[in-house]
Amino acid sequence: MTTTGEEHARALTGPWWWARWRSAVLDGSLALVSAVECGAEGIPFARDAGIPVSAGIVFGLVAGSVLLVRRKWPIAVVLVAIAITPAQMGFLMGIVGLYTLAACELPRRIIAALAGMSLLGTMIVTFVRVRQDMARGDLTLGDWFVPFASITTSLGLTAPPVLLGLYVGARRRLMESLRERADSLERELQLLAERAEERAEWARNEERTRIAREMHDVVAHRVSLMVVHAAALQAVARKDPEKAVRNAALVGDMGRQALTELREMLGVLRAGEDAGRRAAAVPLVAVGVAAAQVASRAVDEAEGPSLSELEELVGQSAAAGMVVALSVEGEARGYAAEVEQTAYRVVQEALTNVHKHAAGAKTYVRLAHRGAEIAMQVENEPPEPGSGSAARLPSGGNGLVGMRERVVALGGVFVSGPTDAGGFRVSAVIPAV
Repeated sequence: MTTTGEEHARALTGPWWWARWRSAVLDGSLALVSAVECGAEGIPFARDAGIPVSAGIVFGLVAGSVLLVRRKWPIAVVLVAIAITPAQMGFLMGIVGLYTLAACELPRRIIAALAGMSLLGTMIVTFVRVRQDMARGDLTLGDWFVPFASITTSLGLTAPPVLLGLYVGARRRLMESLRERADSLERELQLLAERAEERAEWARNEERTRIAREMHDVVAHRVSLMVVHAAALQAVARKDPEKAVRNAALVGDMGRQALTELREMLGVLRAGEDAGRRAAAVPLVAVGVAAAQVASRAVDEAEGPSLSELEELVGQSAAAGMVVALSVEGEARGYAAEVEQTAYRVVQEALTNVHKHAAGAKTYVRLAHRGAEIAMQVENEPPEPGSGSAARLPSGGNGLVGMRERVVALGGVFVSGPTDAGGFRVSAVIPAV
């Protein structure tokens, strides 16, 4: 983890304006050396200026100790160094001050102006000093040495610290930029991981919902018919043995069909579990996609019903004692597997609801093949008085919800509700493509 912003502010462990104790010790050491240097240089300065030596030493110690605040007020340090340049003291303070100034995040014009002032002051003082030495005979070189010495000395004391400070400042800003970018990338990765977890959880919930809906459609209708036939079998077992035998055979056939469909669903679920275990080593970002793909294949790979089996479905309800009529409009044609499965499941669940809630009511099943869509409607009349089902079929209230989810998922429209005559109507329109 990197440290930026508020965390960086909390990471400050040094005294006052220093970020670390190491920085405070370094600045204190530099200030001590600078004070000693300026104090020593204050002795000849006091003699040349005609003031007490002690005053010159104190002046040098105070001026040199200004280097202690170089990190907080670098401009002040450079100005003090320029001010004491005529006294020929503060060389270390000038070098360190220019380096600190160039490394700070200050406008380039301020750095250039102060560096130019330091360069010019050092050049003038050196020029005057060398000229005086030559006048006294301390130096016997030619006149060319005066400008050469002044220019060389001023550049040597100004250019290297400024250039080094600019390089260190640029490198520091680059490192901070990289650190902030790394923090931003880390936050984005955490956000992506959280979104991947949310997407994986959503995919799991969606898969559970689709499995529950498919299991409900597969089991509820078959078992409802089995319960209806069992109730009828119980009622006619002694009065009409032949009808009882037929009802028993129907119950057996429906039970075997229900078991077959359950085996198909369980086979698809096991295949989905195997795929999930194989994908256990996939990075977290891909979990959501993989789970969604398994959920989408869970139903599509099963061998679902089709509209060609609709007459058989209606016939099973008729065999259970329901008065049901099927009418088909338009020319039948092939549709996508999911469209035919959804249309079949809507009719199947609507007939199951009639068995549960309106036993004995006359029911009309209408199917219309249109140009760009397929429409279906299951409508039952109100049940006749005294014709309540002796089977007492339970209801979980999930049938209409499942039908709506299936139809809406394909971009269709689903409407259900009671009729004015006291019956119930279920209507759905599904795009053909």
